[in-house]
Amino acid sequence: MLTIKVLGSGCANCKKLEAVTKQAVAKLGIEAEVVKVTEYPDIMKYNVMSTPGLVVNEKVVSSGRIPSEAEITTFLTSALSLA
Repeated sequence: MLTIKVLGSGCANCKKLEAVTKQAVAKLGIEAEVVKVTEYPDIMKYNVMSTPGLVVNEKVVSSGRIPSEAEITTFLTSALSLA
């Protein structure tokens, strides 16, 4: 099972990233836990300077933008192949 973290304060872009990520997980039909990380000290542990950020299995795959659903699908399938 993948652990996916959406890093951000809860702004509109962070919520959009969470929604797109959940869509990608659903379309892939994989087991994944999507967690929102909203506390700045916790976000800073990932060295993300701009939000929203996306972390898959503790690896930062995107920050400062909302990747497309296709990009997120690629991130997830890559993480699955490493698992």
